[in-house]
This record gives sequence, C-alpha cells and structure tokens, in this order.
Amino acid sequence: MEEHVGALWHRLVTRLASKGHPEAAVALPEVAKTVGIVFRALGGDGGLQVEGADRTATNARRSWLQRIAGSGRDVELAWRDERSLRLPAVLDCFPERVLNRDLYVWLAALAVEDSGAGSDWFVHNQSLAGRALADFPGLRPRYARLVAAHLGQRPRPEGLPPAEAARERAIRAALEQPGSVAVLPKARRDPFPVPLWLHPAPPRPAGARPAPVEENNDDRSGASRALDDRRRRRAERVASPEEDRGLVTIRMENILTIGEFVKVDRSPEDEDDLDRAAAAAQDMDRIAVTRNSRAAAARLKFDLDLPAEAYDDQVVGEGVRLPEWDWKRQRLQADHCRVVTMLAAEAAPCELPGHLRRSAKRLRQLFQALAPARTWHRGQADGPEIDIDAYLRFAADRAAGSGIAADGLYKELRSGDRDLACLLLADLSLSTDTWVDDHHRVIDVIRDSLFLFGESLAATGDRFGIYGFSSRRRDPVRVHVIKGFDEGYGGVVRGRIQAIRPGYYTRMGAALRYGARLLEAQPANRRLLLLLSDGKPNDLDQYEGRYGIEDTRHAVLAARRLGLQPYCVTVDERGNDYLPHLFGSDGYTVIRRPSELPRRLPALYARLTGGA
Repeated sequence: MEEHVGALWHRLVTRLASKGHPEAAVALPEVAKTVGIVFRALGGDGGLQVEGADRTATNARRSWLQRIAGSGRDVELAWRDERSLRLPAVLDCFPERVLNRDLYVWLAALAVEDSGAGSDWFVHNQSLAGRALADFPGLRPRYARLVAAHLGQRPRPEGLPPAEAARERAIRAALEQPGSVAVLPKARRDPFPVPLWLHPAPPRPAGARPAPVEENNDDRSGASRALDDRRRRRAERVASPEEDRGLVTIRMENILTIGEFVKVDRSPEDEDDLDRAAAAAQDMDRIAVTRNSRAAAARLKFDLDLPAEAYDDQVVGEGVRLPEWDWKRQRLQADHCRVVTMLAAEAAPCELPGHLRRSAKRLRQLFQALAPARTWHRGQADGPEIDIDAYLRFAADRAAGSGIAADGLYKELRSGDRDLACLLLADLSLSTDTWVDDHHRVIDVIRDSLFLFGESLAATGDRFGIYGFSSRRRDPVRVHVIKGFDEGYGGVVRGRIQAIRPGYYTRMGAALRYGARLLEAQPANRRLLLLLSDGKPNDLDQYEGRYGIEDTRHAVLAARRLGLQPYCVTVDERGNDYLPHLFGSDGYTVIRRPSELPRRLPALYARLTGGA
C-alpha cells in the first residue's frame, strides 16, 4: 500500500511541477527527415546526421514544486559538433504542436550558421540568430511567433533577485532584437534555459584517449537492441567493479544497482535482463563503459574472433594497396589499406535451394524479356545462310553486264548486346548475424538475394560479378570472390553463395574502391556498381562515425569520375539519415522489411538497367 501511494504521489507532484505540454509534444523521429532536408537545403554540412541531444545539468532557479519533485535539474538544448546536429529528442515547450515543429526548424536554421567559433554563448547566439534572419527572411514570422510564445513562459524579472532580474531583461532584449545586447550581466545561478538558442556549453566525450584494444574481446557477434530514441548519451570509461572482494555481510553499498553496472557483453543465456537493462538505459544521462572479458555469471564461453586457417577461406595473392580519405586533413592517404581477395575452398557445388525455385523461375521469365532479341546481320562475307535479297541484286546486276564483286551475299543470326556490366558488393559484416524474424538472419536474407540475383542476371546475358566484403581494421580488408566476371553462373557459384557467413566490420570505402577497379576494366559502355549493405561504414579504429562516412563518400565520387554508376541498397531503417550524403538523393534505396530483399533486389536491377 505504501508503494502504491508513493507512486501516485510521485506522479502527481511530477505532473504539477512539469512545465511541458505533453499533449502537444513532437518527437524528433517525426521530423528528423524534414529537419535534415531543411538543414542541408539552407547550406548546412551534408555530412552531419540528425541525432538526439544529451540532457545536461543546469543550476537555474527552480520552483518549490520542482524542488519537491526533484525535477528541473537538467535540460535538453540543441548544438552541433563535427559529427551530428544534436536536437532535443522531444519538444513540448509550447502548448501547440505547430510551434514545437517550428522550433525544430528554427534550431536547424540556427545551426547552419554555427561554425563553432563563438566563445561567449550569449553574443554568439545573438549573432547566429541575426545571420539566420538576414540570410533566410522567410523565417522571420516563425521566429517572431516562437519568441512571443517563449517570452510568455519565462519568469518575470520583477520576481527575481536584482542580479538575476538584470540578466533576465538582457536575455529578453536579445531574443526580441538579436545583437542589441553586448554583455550578459552576471549572477550566482545559471540563467533560465533558452530553447531558441544553441547550447551554451555542449557536452564532450569524457575520455580524451581511446581505451587500449583487447584483441580477445573486440568482435562479439549476436543481435543488439537500439534504444527507442535518438538521444546520444555521454560516455565515460571506468574501472571494472571489484566483484571478488571476499565476504560481504551487511555492506549494502557494495550491491550494485542496474543503473550503476549492467553487463552488456553478455552471452545468449544472459538475455533475460535485456529488456530491464534497456529500460534503465533510457533514463540514464551518462553511460559508463568498462572492459571486462568475464561472463556475467560463473560460466565459461569461448568466442573465437578468427577461424582457424584450415577452415578459413583461401587467400588469393598478396593483396592490393588502396588509398583512404582523411576528412580532417582533407587529403588522400596513399596505400593506407590492404585488400586481400579470398575464395571459399570448401564450397561444394550445389543446386538452387528448394524454397527459391518458384521465385527463380518467375524471375528468369521476366528477365529474359530484358535480353535483346536475336537479329539478322546481313551483308556478311560468310555465314550460315544465303541473303536472298543480296543474291538477287547481285544476279540482276551481273545479268545486266555490271562487273560487281560477289561480296556480302550471306547473313547470320546474332544475339543483341546490352553493353552493360554490373558488380554486386555484398556487406558480410558482423551485423548481418542479427535476426530478421524468428527464422531468418540478415545473412540468410542476403544469401537468398544473391541466389535470385544470379539466377536473374544469368537469364539476361549481362556481364556481372558478385563479391562480398568485411574488414578488420585497414589491414586486411577481406573481399570474397563469389563470382568473377569471367565465370559462368552455375553450381560452383551457388556453392560459394551457400558458404557465405558473417565476417567482421564494414570498411566500405576500401571495398568500393576495389570494386571500382574491377568494374573499370570491363569493356562496357554502362557499368553499375551495386552495393548491398545493412548499416553504416564502421571498423575497430577511427573509421567509426564521420571518418568512415566521408571516406565512403569520397570513394563514391571517385567511382563516378571513372564513369561508373554507384547505387546502394540497404535494409538499415535509418539509411535516409546518411545515404543522401553518400550516394545522392537518387542513388540509394531503403528496404524497410529485410525479408523483402530477395524479391526487391532483382526488380531494382531491372528498373536501373531496363533502358540499357
């Protein structure tokens, strides 16, 4: 009974103390696509992704209800860094949804002008607002509505101590006339948050240096669950808790709560607490990370990163050195990556799996319609049949006394030529080991897609190659030969498709550069570089985040300069956040349901090459 009454009291006080308007709330996922388009259309950095902002502590004056409820201690404000445009996960500042949506758009426009050079947040935000209103006059009515609504919510200067009142008047004047106030008066407490401005002191990563990499604990396979918002939590590295400190009697401080220590590197047997851990992580502002190779309980589990040499694919050659783009230094690092080609040694030839035969038959019939019709080539010096029209003209001219040569009297039936080559690069990283449903993993969906893709293209007669890739840092980047351009599609290729399995990480730029080299050598006027992926580029080193995004974009642009046509097909539900920057607005397709990939991939190829 006490717990029930306490829960009711907590909900009541929290609701009374809240200054938000949950009935008019707008969540970031609802507007993320629109905000991203607005940000880039106004001239913002195309490489930035729209993500949720961290909650940060504030020392602003709180009401007595907030002090009782324990609320008002932190705030979500917008900012941008070298990787992301950070916006509040939910905006409920105003009682009208349209105003909360307008605030998202205004913050995106404000961030366009932000170069990160301002030291005084008060002057800097006035400067940003002034430039935004000058550069984009259409935002002025929206800004005026937001300011009017926000000023009605801010505390009245008359009810504040003198120092805080002077500062509040300065902020009000700066909101109404950006650039009109040069100095913000000082006070003991922080100013009341200004949601129309960018964060005064954006949080930064807690650790300046990355933790040393433990070779035995880097590559853990298995499914992972993402938090259901886009907020990025602050992280800090801590020492592993001392779990073996001898006998503990009544020292309750030694008992860790789920908010203090959650074993995230868990085995499949530890999945029972996963939902509880995710719920706790939703409420955390700071997530501490430590390295600990032990299991969550007294059990031993081996997770071998690398297969034994006898069971691994066979390495072909010494590898190829390729460059990589360093976006921070804005230069191409020569010979930075080594790509090794591999061939499945134990892949026995096989037939098409039974559950795909009906789909494959239907696709072969459809794709045969794409193959150019066979036509007669007349006027040949030699051939299997006589060209009757040419022979009659020759005979008539000869009877008339013309001394013409008996050339071009034969004809030959030849197949047409679409003059097209396609290279399919399939992402075989660790993330493909996740489950799509109760019966299939992403790697199983990719395998079925490669089967149907090969069956379909074999019916058209187009030249095509199929390769898979994964990486473990920049050396080596593993490229698996599934079907070369000079190989025919048959049982051997099917056996290699059947043998594919999840690899390591996704150094996408190196794979695209290697694929571009192979495709450039093909004698075709139109060459399609098709990438099949399930997520962002990433690797164990600095390739995570903006570095990998920019290197991949540089590889795509280089492929286009070679006359190739790069195109990406992804099952990543957040692909719209970063793929327009990599491949352009018409250079990718996001497949929402991965189970549809085997059917959609051949149809997409037919659409891309139907006019070839």
